[in-house]
Amino acid sequence: MWSILMIMQRKISMMNKRIIQRGEVWLVNFAPTVGDEIQKIRPAVVINVDTTFRGRLRIVVPITGWQTYFEGNFWMIRIIANSTNGLDKESAANAFQVKSVSEERFRRKLGVLTNDEIAEISAAIAVCIGYQPSI
Repeated sequence: MWSILMIMQRKISMMNKRIIQRGEVWLVNFAPTVGDEIQKIRPAVVINVDTTFRGRLRIVVPITGWQTYFEGNFWMIRIIANSTNGLDKESAANAFQVKSVSEERFRRKLGVLTNDEIAEISAAIAVCIGYQPSI
């Protein structure tokens, strides 16, 4: 009897497991924070390659509301709100705030970004960390 209950619980747990994939926009709880770290529950885009890490961590780039003074900052990637990405206002992905977070911080999936948007965010991260591929 006990083993049947354990099997049932495992099946329920597997059914409830969220699959979080590259390019998806999720509401993520960034609290608690320290100093200038991005704060509160806000949208973030998942940027890690799906097959890279099998743990319960994801690499994300936080999203904030667009401000005109972001124009000159290469790490602030403008995202136009639409029904596909699930954002409700013009926004910016802050590539300088890239971070690894536990899946436990993920609250709700909002949508997905385009491949071009993901490529632009990835390129901004590369510049932020000084990555220059050898040719």
